[in-house]
Amino acid sequence: MGRADERRARQAQGHRRAAPKRSARGKGKDSAGGKEKAGRRSGIRRFLNWKTLLGTFFGFCLLGMGAFIVLYMVVDVPEGNAAAELQSNIYQYSDGTTLARTGKVNREVVELAKVPKGVQKTFVAAENKSFYTDSGIDFKGTARGLINTLSGKGLQGGSTITQQYVKNYYLTQDQTVTRKLKEMVISLKVDQQQSKDDILAGYINTSYYGRNAYGIQAAAQAYYRVDASELTVAQGAYLASLLQAPSQYDWAVATDDGKALVTARWNYTLDNMVEQGWLDSTEREAMKFPVPKDPQGAPGMEGQTGYLVDEANNALAKQLVAQGTAADQDDATAMVTAGGWTIKLNIDKKKQGQLEDAVKAKLTSNLDAKKRDVDANVQAGAVSVDPNTGKVLAMYGGTDYFKHYINNATRDDYQPASTFKPLIFAAALEQSAKTQDDKPITASTVYDGTSGRSVKGSDIAFSPPNEDDQDYGDVTVQTAMNKSINSVFAQMGVDVGMDNVLKVAGELGMDTKGVQAVPAQTLGTMGASPLDMAGAYATLDNHGKKVTPAIVASAEHKDRTVKFADPIGEQVISEEAADTVTSVLTGVVDDGTAKVSVAQADGRKGQQVAGKTGTSDDNKSAWFTGYTPNLVTSVGLFGEGAVGSKDAGKQVSLSGAAGGGRVNGGGFPAEIWADYTFGAMGKVTKFDLDTTQGAAVKPTVTPTITQTPSSTPSEEPTTEEPTTKPPTATTSAPETPSEEPTTTEPTTEDPTTPTAPSTIGIPEDPADPGRDSP
Repeated sequence: MGRADERRARQAQGHRRAAPKRSARGKGKDSAGGKEKAGRRSGIRRFLNWKTLLGTFFGFCLLGMGAFIVLYMVVDVPEGNAAAELQSNIYQYSDGTTLARTGKVNREVVELAKVPKGVQKTFVAAENKSFYTDSGIDFKGTARGLINTLSGKGLQGGSTITQQYVKNYYLTQDQTVTRKLKEMVISLKVDQQQSKDDILAGYINTSYYGRNAYGIQAAAQAYYRVDASELTVAQGAYLASLLQAPSQYDWAVATDDGKALVTARWNYTLDNMVEQGWLDSTEREAMKFPVPKDPQGAPGMEGQTGYLVDEANNALAKQLVAQGTAADQDDATAMVTAGGWTIKLNIDKKKQGQLEDAVKAKLTSNLDAKKRDVDANVQAGAVSVDPNTGKVLAMYGGTDYFKHYINNATRDDYQPASTFKPLIFAAALEQSAKTQDDKPITASTVYDGTSGRSVKGSDIAFSPPNEDDQDYGDVTVQTAMNKSINSVFAQMGVDVGMDNVLKVAGELGMDTKGVQAVPAQTLGTMGASPLDMAGAYATLDNHGKKVTPAIVASAEHKDRTVKFADPIGEQVISEEAADTVTSVLTGVVDDGTAKVSVAQADGRKGQQVAGKTGTSDDNKSAWFTGYTPNLVTSVGLFGEGAVGSKDAGKQVSLSGAAGGGRVNGGGFPAEIWADYTFGAMGKVTKFDLDTTQGAAVKPTVTPTITQTPSSTPSEEPTTEEPTTKPPTATTSAPETPSEEPTTTEPTTEDPTTPTAPSTIGIPEDPADPGRDSP
């Protein structure tokens, strides 16, 4: 065998030895078999891979396209929507008689040629920069709208001008997938059949601008008192910006946030015009924001009618949003003002007249702006509610809807001051709170009423003074409520915990969202409206069952009937806690800051009454909220700078109004309340209370007088309680409380406290000590 043969033999032997190693790597299987096993898939992995997923996606796309093509073929451009031909609304009192009927629709169609070119472009710049080049649809925006509709989020923009015109003129405001798909198809066809100018003209003439103005001509008159042909580019940019949220962006009623948002959108609109070459940059820089004029009421809306109609419209619009009929408040408002509604209010025609008469008799007839400038700054608002049904029976929004557009009955930008104190006590009872000395807080718990005393147990220092910096020494909670002693309720708020106070206040009906849980809130420093306060006190009157005041009884349209929630809700605080607060509040009337105006008022006839006064810091607001078993009414007076003055629209002091000094809750507000309530209440009634505490219940133990008041609160009183004998829970209050005290005052006397026994420590014209801050 030669060398070559030997080498080949060795190589052949080496290959045979290597074979088992390859076999070992395959664990005894041949390589082909190993690969086959490794490539196998089991279960759902055999069906889910990128090919099947991609194929499924394209399949859905093809199905969607096919469905859209079919829809495109079967859906024609309809005749103009009947809703575009707006109708009147009919508003009725609770007895079915007519309160108001909206007049002819505030809309006048104008040709596009009569609208300045620059103004035309503001709408395109604000809503749809690609309007002149698109096919009538923004596919991305429409897809987003469909997803939001399917997920229950409502429509969130993305529509082109063509789509919005189609929705306004050919369809409805309903938020459904079917309506959205029809909108897309019709928009494509309208874009093919009509010129861009025709579409733009239709859009600006059918859109809703707020203030009951439909179309650009009505809007130009409503906001600037000019015809559409006289609008400037700056004014047009405001009207174009307004369309995004008319109720939020109306300058006359917008919040600071609303004003900031519409100003930003106005700037955005003008900047887009510069970007598109429709406006010179130098001209743009010189433009100033064109503040609109104040609203003017429509004929037949004068007096209180406009306030009632507006509030009814707002309530109906909110319900349309709540039940999903409309996407947002602006869509809902457009549906309401489109007309065709018969809206029955809960307003009692007789009581409405009685409330208006009471305000005139006790307040406005005493004001004379020609003699005193401050008299022009006085604004009054009031709401009356049936606590057993939740119906709003009467509402006073201001002197005249034409003269003062803002509804004083529903505005919440003024402090409720000491009318908040009963809610603190309600929280104490509901939470079974205790003092810093671990004593239960009841009507007879004693607190230190020293003015300016620092609260204990708070991380935030707070030392509120009492009215006129008066010291009261040790007093019971009942006396502190009667005399509205700040230092007592500041400490009680800390004892209860301000988080708990705000929680209970919210459950009673106050809007406490965003309110800081700090001791200063014990003085009622958050904003509230007479409607808010009437609701909270109605819940107390209704033994702790939630009352949400309702102004609308029913609303019917040819297309739908709207159902409203029951104004009476669930038990939010215990019956005993609510009734104890009511019992204590009878003392405010019989022996406290409302004694002269309410307890001794003509027409009381022994009627049992509970209530609380309130006077805010700097005398910018004054309140009285009170109730009988069947009627709750909150009256507020607000200092607002008169139109044309340097302080126009600002919060100002009421001091000096009607030729007097400080305007207190126990003055005009309580007088209005008494004049109205005792005329409207019907038969004399008494509270049916589940409590053993407070001025409406005879004390079971006679308090004893201590020579040296305790330096810390205790459960048992150290001074004698009421200065007149309170009524029992089973008998009506006396017609006129005795002027002579039946018990003595604390032995620690403040030299500034009046000593005349006939006033029992309360001045003849009582000043409410409930300031919210020094």
